[in-house]
Amino acid sequence: MTKKPLLLLLLFLQVGLVAQAQQEPVDLDAVHRIKQEGLQNSQVMQTAFYLTDVSGPRLSGSPGLMRASEWAKKQLTDWGLKNAQLEAWGDFGRGWEVEKSYIALTAPYYQQLIATPKAWTPGTDKEISGEAVLVQLDKEEDLQQYKGKLQGKIILTKIDEHAKTTFEADAKRYSEEELHDLAMSLEATRSQSRWTPERIAEYRARMALRNKAAEFFQQEGAAVILSSRGGTHGTHFTSNGAAYAPNAKAALPEMEMGLEDYNRIVRLLEAKQPVKLEVNTKTRFVDNDMKGYNVIAEIPGTDKKLKDEVVMLGGHIDSWHGSTGATDNAAGVAVMMEAVRILQAAGFKPRRTIRIALWSGEEQGLYGSRGYVKQHFGDPATMQLTKEHEKLSAYYNLDNGTGKIRGIYLQGNDAVRPIMEAWLAPFNDLGATTTTIRNTGGTDHLAFDAVGLPGFQFIQDEIDYDTRTHHTNQDSYDRLQADDLRQAATIVASMVYHTAMRDKKLPRKPLPKPREAS
Repeated sequence: MTKKPLLLLLLFLQVGLVAQAQQEPVDLDAVHRIKQEGLQNSQVMQTAFYLTDVSGPRLSGSPGLMRASEWAKKQLTDWGLKNAQLEAWGDFGRGWEVEKSYIALTAPYYQQLIATPKAWTPGTDKEISGEAVLVQLDKEEDLQQYKGKLQGKIILTKIDEHAKTTFEADAKRYSEEELHDLAMSLEATRSQSRWTPERIAEYRARMALRNKAAEFFQQEGAAVILSSRGGTHGTHFTSNGAAYAPNAKAALPEMEMGLEDYNRIVRLLEAKQPVKLEVNTKTRFVDNDMKGYNVIAEIPGTDKKLKDEVVMLGGHIDSWHGSTGATDNAAGVAVMMEAVRILQAAGFKPRRTIRIALWSGEEQGLYGSRGYVKQHFGDPATMQLTKEHEKLSAYYNLDNGTGKIRGIYLQGNDAVRPIMEAWLAPFNDLGATTTTIRNTGGTDHLAFDAVGLPGFQFIQDEIDYDTRTHHTNQDSYDRLQADDLRQAATIVASMVYHTAMRDKKLPRKPLPKPREAS
């Protein structure tokens, strides 16, 4: 490209930015100060370290979650935020944690294996040495052939997943083409959900069979269940194997492992090779306080007319237990904490109150955010709204891993598009360029959207979230991308600041219908 067309292009872009700024005011001096603090003096990785390495796994209701929540409350207070507290959102159930976990193959040879107890399952509480048994299970009637044969045995079932060699990196960023497609989308929701009615029916049938099998194994006196939901190269996915309700039925000890270890045992058993395993796990239920808590803190507003209005930001602080929940979602929590630290350190005096919320119980069903919204803003079942509902301008959420922010999902609220485009313009050079009408689901902004409040989730580069870290034993501090988190915190701080300083609250969509009526 010659110099003249390049200069014309740069001039055109500058004119475009000015035009946007005229439509929606952008405080470029504030942006500069935010960038200086966020990119040059960042503490986001130190915050992530305390949330992960120091606090440990943060399963809902667990001591690890309480450690992280208490630390976050103190840190927010130390940064100068006000009214920091652990606010109860309702009853959750029993907490749970792992105190010991060991499994090894002892015959036909010795080999230590990688596995994690499933959440809310009991431990073996002593070392168990037993034979492995492969249960062929396609329908409930298949269980009868194992009656009287499973006492003291360690159970596996055949799965239709195998470790595959890949020739591309796990991690990826959004391409310009993908971001363009997002921006050009006319549909608020993706038209083709992978959860078709047929797939939902299949999943429900599979879970019903699994539950029947678990009851049968327990009745037959089996010692341990082994299972796998995939994962390769030492990675395995973790989840819950029993309920957390105080009156939940007893379950067997169960461990999840990756495909390499699991399928090795299956292959040996299919070849009629005797397999023995050694298992020793100890887990602990926590029932001294079965309430759920969110961490809440504020930067008070200073405008006499607007200080009672609120701008919120947050992410969920709970995690699964196979690792320390770094990308899901210590990354999001660290970014949101860093955003309010930036605003405090830069000395801003927002017109509206800025409130950070770190949610618990997200992994079990968005319980923390839904409980908070119901208490403070309204009930989506009846659409009975509170006085606080009128006072909220917006809620910003972060919960898609460690990747940098590339834009924002508008959640079907097209009226905010020119506002968001103007506020993102100073960060186009950092890769944040895209607004899309689409909604992204599965996390805490949905609680706000359910009662007609502007709730937004940011578009983030996936990195290796879906393939390596999301709900796995590899979701550790080492997977965090420091530069990406600095970029994200800086952008969030600016978005929140401009929302707090705006003359009017952000535009809203029409109120949804009560869920009871739908």
